[in-house]
Amino acid sequence: MAILELANISRNFGAIQALNDVSFTLEAGQVVGLMGDNGAGKSTLVKMIAGNFRPSHGTMRMEGQDLVLHRPIDARKHGIEIVHQDLALCNNLTAAANVYLGRELRKSLGPVKILDYATMYKRAGQIFAELKSETRPRDLVQQMSGGQRQAVAIARTRLTNPKIVLMDEPTAAISVRQVAEVLNLIRRLRDQGIVVVLISHRMPDVFDVADRVIVLRRGNKVADKKIVDTSPEEITGLITGAIATA
Repeated sequence: MAILELANISRNFGAIQALNDVSFTLEAGQVVGLMGDNGAGKSTLVKMIAGNFRPSHGTMRMEGQDLVLHRPIDARKHGIEIVHQDLALCNNLTAAANVYLGRELRKSLGPVKILDYATMYKRAGQIFAELKSETRPRDLVQQMSGGQRQAVAIARTRLTNPKIVLMDEPTAAISVRQVAEVLNLIRRLRDQGIVVVLISHRMPDVFDVADRVIVLRRGNKVADKKIVDTSPEEITGLITGAIATA
């Protein structure tokens, strides 16, 4: 059974048609590349899956059940997490504090509840170990590399045992070594049975780590192909319109 099914999803903002009858499924343990030029509809599609927008038309189903999301917290309750391009990290806090930001653990000290730092540091350390990241719970984010920052943002998604992780341009503006680190983190999520939707303009990264690639152009899905059945040249043609559909 598919983890997530989108059927004829459309979204308009007044007279602007951002998405038009987009359908696809997401299977467990897959990395799916989502590609398209600026304005193709990628961000709108991801924001609907993440609960920011509701479709103007069409349906979403998760594990066979109708999925209606009114806000991002609804998506999180269904096991959908997102790593934003800007990562939304606080530079002056530790890695563990960022992992638990907004979801801090507390313990009782008599009639007073205080932050349970020991448990948060311990669990954050376990998550970094599971991801095989060199990031340490007590490290300050402001002293981290781009790859380590991505590890913190990805670790945040692991608090809820997600089924789907949406990643928006995770390898933009970081070094080649850090790109390899982030792609390895994505592989580890996939190996744990999690669906990863990778939004990226970087063709080599998508072909390195993705199992499938979905291409949007002007709000329409023009391709949904296995990586082994396509090529960077074909995907480039689909993105630019030199190839109509595949």
